[in-house]
Amino acid sequence: MSAQSPAATAAAILPYALTIFVSAFLLFLVQPIIAKQILPWFGGSSAVWTTCLVFFQSTLLAGYAYADITRRLGQRRQAILHVALMVISLASLPILASEAWKPSGDEEPIGRILLLLTLTIGLPYFLLSTTTPLLQTWYWQRFRSGVPYRLFALSNFASLLALLGFPVLFEPWLDLSQLGWGWSAIYGGFVAVCAATAWLSLRAVRDNAGADDAREPAAAGGEAGASAAPSLALQFQWLALSAMGSVMLLAISNHITQNIASVPFMWVVPLSLYLITFILCFDHPRWYVRGLYIGLLVPLLPLMAWKIPSLSLSVAAPLYLVGLFVSCMFCHGEMARLKPDPRHLTRFYLMMSVGGALGAVLIAIVAPLTLEGYFELNISLVALALLVMMQMSGALPLAVGLGVVFGTAWYSTKGVLEYSGDMRVMERDFYGVVRIRDREHDDVTYRAMLHGSIIHGGQLLGERFRGVPSDYFSATSGYGRMFAALDEIDPGERKVGVIGLGAGVVAAYGRRGDEMVFYEISPKVIEIERREFTFLRDTPAKTSVIIGDGRLSLEREAPRGYKVLGIDAFSGDSIPMHLITREAMALYVRHLAPDGVIMFQATNRYIDLMPVIKRLAAEFGFEAVLVSDNPGDLRGAAYWNSSTDQVIVTRNKALLAHPRLAEAAQAIADRPELPTFTDSHHNLFRILK
Repeated sequence: MSAQSPAATAAAILPYALTIFVSAFLLFLVQPIIAKQILPWFGGSSAVWTTCLVFFQSTLLAGYAYADITRRLGQRRQAILHVALMVISLASLPILASEAWKPSGDEEPIGRILLLLTLTIGLPYFLLSTTTPLLQTWYWQRFRSGVPYRLFALSNFASLLALLGFPVLFEPWLDLSQLGWGWSAIYGGFVAVCAATAWLSLRAVRDNAGADDAREPAAAGGEAGASAAPSLALQFQWLALSAMGSVMLLAISNHITQNIASVPFMWVVPLSLYLITFILCFDHPRWYVRGLYIGLLVPLLPLMAWKIPSLSLSVAAPLYLVGLFVSCMFCHGEMARLKPDPRHLTRFYLMMSVGGALGAVLIAIVAPLTLEGYFELNISLVALALLVMMQMSGALPLAVGLGVVFGTAWYSTKGVLEYSGDMRVMERDFYGVVRIRDREHDDVTYRAMLHGSIIHGGQLLGERFRGVPSDYFSATSGYGRMFAALDEIDPGERKVGVIGLGAGVVAAYGRRGDEMVFYEISPKVIEIERREFTFLRDTPAKTSVIIGDGRLSLEREAPRGYKVLGIDAFSGDSIPMHLITREAMALYVRHLAPDGVIMFQATNRYIDLMPVIKRLAAEFGFEAVLVSDNPGDLRGAAYWNSSTDQVIVTRNKALLAHPRLAEAAQAIADRPELPTFTDSHHNLFRILK
């Protein structure tokens, strides 16, 4: 290639940089768009995010494998094939999932989500995932100079912009339909830009070196003597380091969302840190100071293992986010240090993507199927400690590495024992871990159901306590006061619906002639409730349990005319956001009797749900009051009753004026600056406590 001015060189490189930037931006922008659409269909569980990440990582693997395999076709045939596939992919636009994919009940969620994503965004996402390795190969074949790996840093920078820009720039102003169509329009532009870049590459290769078919064998094999193919051992190192970074990303994301602060979109922070480490490590070697990051992991790994049982957001969240950044800097820095000559970059990216997909599968699929509890972080920390030790050499560093492994394993094992040691039952499904624990005090045994780290109801055992409501549903709670008032105001038969079964405690308020319907998405919760608790068997009311997401179930049903509709579905410590939107409220009102009550469970350590519920109530002409119950002040009751905040939403003036409610009801402060939550837009960060 003849010498060019810096301006001419920059102009020649620009199409490659632009194509890679746009493709990476689209690649990560589509993730929150499609995930946000399907999240409510599967109960709002954080497991939906990790399952989506399995698809994204696996499709990325397929894209990198495609780039590696089609390189053998020669650049001309490879480019023609790629442009043809991009044109075909336009037929799959717009990237909006069909309503027909909504689950109707007890379908297996993981396979359904993966198939949904494949048929909805599969081909466009696959082709976008091929762009970075493919364009870097074309870049190298054209220029034979420069450092194409910096284009990988550029792609991760674009991914980070899309990830952070979604909740700040796109989500507040565009609904899901507009986002889907807007993304599809930009994708059409990307196809045109990528096709133009392919044509420019082919023309430049012909101008500089003759026919592409004559040159390609030299590029693929004739110059191999200058750079030997990477060994299997080296390729395995790439795979192991990539897998470890992916494992740490998902394990720490799960730990934060399930056990510390169950806030959807908390995944954005860990994923952003993960991408930043790729940007730094592949931009320039100066960013990865090997001794520094290995040295930081020496205290961090045992410390993270020690703090696994901690539920303190202010302590644990910063610790694990810092730990994730340092861990990924180590994994990705080691990969960048071991990267091959650009002639072999497609194989490097292929092994990197195999590792990323393997890590996602281990955490999102293998762990829920094989581990009874959330033990993946414990195991991941020990595995990372072993990987760090393997990178050390010399007697003293090896001794330090062995100490790190021992300390991390000790605290990880201790955490597992604390988590499961006194549990009567511990079982896991897609929606989380359900544990049953018996505690005895003053000859009274209380059996509690825990989901994640949060009690989701319980029962006092023994004949004298049979049918006595406890925990968040005691006589002094919002539920207890509301039912007591209704018994006097309207003693007739009533229909009661509850989204979220838990231990079934609300059934204790059922009377003969009442009909009580519970909506529960987790088959494991239903199975354990029937086996370990007796509320549904003991109540004189007629009861039924409908499996599936409560909101989707209500959408399919004719108006029920519920006198009471309880919204008590939680994932860990947080109510799924699709249950407190304007669209959800309209659905509740449709199923409510004219003088009925909607009861929102608003108890939460980190999120202030009260002003959100008040705004929804006001929009539909309802009044909302808060009943806060703190039974810890009652001697002997604190053992089996929990402090709770419950919001009563109703038009029934007589109910609100009843002494049982009036003496405890509190006004909820309005927040005029807080917008009404909708399916298209809800901002959790504005209601953090």
